[in-house]
Amino acid sequence: MNHISHIKSAAVSRRAILGLDVSCFGYGDALAFANQMASLPLGQTIISFLNANNANIMYADAEYRDILTRQMILPDGIGVDIASTFVYGDKFPANLNGTDFVPALLTYMDRPKRIGLIGGLPEVAAKAAANFKRHAPWHEFIVVSDGYFEETDSVNVAERMDALKLDVLMVGLGSPKQEKWVDTYVRPHHARLVLCVGALFDFVANAVPRAPHFLRRMRLEWLFRLLIEPKRMWRRYIIGNPLFIARSLRQAFVVRVLGKPYAHGENLVV
Repeated sequence: MNHISHIKSAAVSRRAILGLDVSCFGYGDALAFANQMASLPLGQTIISFLNANNANIMYADAEYRDILTRQMILPDGIGVDIASTFVYGDKFPANLNGTDFVPALLTYMDRPKRIGLIGGLPEVAAKAAANFKRHAPWHEFIVVSDGYFEETDSVNVAERMDALKLDVLMVGLGSPKQEKWVDTYVRPHHARLVLCVGALFDFVANAVPRAPHFLRRMRLEWLFRLLIEPKRMWRRYIIGNPLFIARSLRQAFVVRVLGKPYAHGENLVV
């Protein structure tokens, strides 16, 4: 799929995390960039967020990795900050996790936009749209589809977008499904700005509780999620986090000790 995109012309530095370029925006610059992309008359920018979990998925899934190279990637969470510090000696300028960044962007965009939602249970999608409307009442929020459609219905969902004339599309199907779905079915005429938002609708609809503010400030929201959903989250955090750190340490060794460019490949040790 060939997106008309302004990503490559963006004047922003990037850091490679496990071989994937991640943009180094400050918070205000990221908001300004996304707002500009949503306001352009032509083209399309797709924004995804890289955290330790989907970095691990990307490591083993070549198709997913290839898709992410066609999107603008923002750093999400303490894991990628640790990886950045290992390799580059410093964390990213800002933690641009989608759960906080997207609501902030909706407020930042002061001109009314038509914003579509795809994802979540039917009642979650509807409640998220209503809560977004309370958060930023000058925008129009449209539930294009919940997230419980079959792959065979994807064309119908995409056709539904054809007549909506959206400015922004938020897709919350979870990684890597959402990024793959967007790459396959979303075209530039569907929306200028596409945001792959993961579990954002669940949080906005209050279907899943967020961590207390003090844990968020300490960058420990992942620990809160593990405590409230241990059966679902233990593999992601107990196994996934150390695995991501090990892979990041190997990248740091290759780049900083051996002085070689890091190249992702099947022959890597971890």
